[in-house]
This record gives sequence, structure tokens and C-alpha cells, in this order.
Amino acid sequence: MEITKLQNEVDDWIKTVGVRYFNELTNMAMLTEEVGEVARIIARRYGEQSEKESDKTKDLGEELADVLFVTLCLANQTGTDLQQAFDRKMKSKTVRDKERHQNNNKLK
Repeated sequence: MEITKLQNEVDDWIKTVGVRYFNELTNMAMLTEEVGEVARIIARRYGEQSEKESDKTKDLGEELADVLFVTLCLANQTGTDLQQAFDRKMKSKTVRDKERHQNNNKLK
């Protein structure tokens, strides 16, 4: 699915179910909170911290989807075309890193 379609889907949901967007500062705080929840799962499930019993049922995919949802909200609110931005970023990274990662002995 294109990012543009995701942005439109979130915008439609906000307008029909969510009533309105939270302001940008609130959404930024929410994004930080959601990223923290992802970090908690990663640190405990894949890192060195022990996983609490209550954390074992947390769904990483669901938390990543929360991050994506709020990111899409922020993009919509600020008039950011994420598809264009993503395409530009991928082109930039490809040019910049074309040989860098191939020549990195740490990745072999």
C-alpha cells in the first residue's frame, strides 16, 4: 500500500471516528510515548533486560503500528507528503550509501 493511501485512510478515520486531530504538540508527545513502548519491548525481548510477565503479551507489531499511525497524523497535520519524502530519502540513501555498506567489513 502506498504511503499516500495510508495518510488518506488515517485522515478519513480522524474525520469520521476521531472527531479531530489532537494538536501537533500532543501528537508529538504521543509519538514519543509510542516509541518508548516499542523500545521497552525491544530492550526486554531482544536486549539484555529481563522481560516482565506483564510484558510478554505485548505485541511489537501493534506498537509499531501505533508509531506509524501517529506519524501519519503528524504528516497530515503539517501538510507533509510522506510518499514524496520517503522516495526522496530512499534515493538519497541509495546514492550516499551505494558502496559504503558493501565495503563495510563489519557487515560481512
